[in-house]
Amino acid sequence: MAEAASSVPDVLAPKLRCVFCGINPGLRSAAAAAHFANPRNDFWRLLHEGGFTPRQYAPSEQFALLELGYGLTNAAPRTTPGSGDLRRGDFDRAHLERIAHTLAPMAIAFVGKEAYRGVFGERPELGPQLRSLGSSALFVLPSSSPANASVPYPERLACFSALHRWLEPAARQAVRALVVDSAERVLLLRFENPVSHEAWWATPGGGIEPGESEELTLRRELLEECGLELADPGPVVWVREHVYPWDRKLLRQAERFHLIRVEWHDVAPRVDLTKEGVYAHRWWTLEELASTRERLAPAALGSGLRALLSAGPGPVPLDVTD
Repeated sequence: MAEAASSVPDVLAPKLRCVFCGINPGLRSAAAAAHFANPRNDFWRLLHEGGFTPRQYAPSEQFALLELGYGLTNAAPRTTPGSGDLRRGDFDRAHLERIAHTLAPMAIAFVGKEAYRGVFGERPELGPQLRSLGSSALFVLPSSSPANASVPYPERLACFSALHRWLEPAARQAVRALVVDSAERVLLLRFENPVSHEAWWATPGGGIEPGESEELTLRRELLEECGLELADPGPVVWVREHVYPWDRKLLRQAERFHLIRVEWHDVAPRVDLTKEGVYAHRWWTLEELASTRERLAPAALGSGLRALLSAGPGPVPLDVTD
């Protein structure tokens, strides 16, 4: 089905820090072809005083937000006199999913609980959400509309300021394992978001705890997640840095991937992995990795693992950041 046209253009680009999602265009915004164009709407003031812009931008300057790493869209494209005139079918979840999966913003912030509820059919609390879209974290702000007079301006500003702080991810060091057997199959674990049920396949491994060495972490993680007692940690062949949401937080994780060869292994986790969002494991052939439509993390598993196994480790680890 073709995507519904909106009277207000999206302000989007790849890899933005945050996309602000309003509920839908009002009459003033439609006439101006600009987001939050009603002069009584506090959005642009909140954006500035919350720390996102160096000065208060006018709605006509909306595309200047891209230079700062921010974007704009709406949960429903149809223009109405008020958000109360919207119907359930007006909300376009598929549009937001396309933004998340093709442009991969670090976060999507809904400007108003009703924007979020219209998309997902559930009433949220303000702040970071457990649900995510792809690798994009979700955050709910109070509405900046003049109709939201029940929430005092200082409370709305406090939420915008909290979002600005939250968008600075916590640093985390991690080590991961490319466990490859004699048939050149690689072992992957299936992770799943407990709310959205979005799933992805990733290699075993995890965060380095205080006081641990990289090798000790690798041995601990492989034993806990796979029941594999490591004989040789193998060479570091890939490195990757990525930001991802986990348990209402944003983490910036620096990963080092070790290539570990095994003849054969019967996976037998030593801990309950569901507490870590892991619900399955599977050995994948190179052909399956190259053709799958399922999400792989990192994406290089689908394209780069065959080259790695064919040519062998290089003199320095390859950066496979998506």
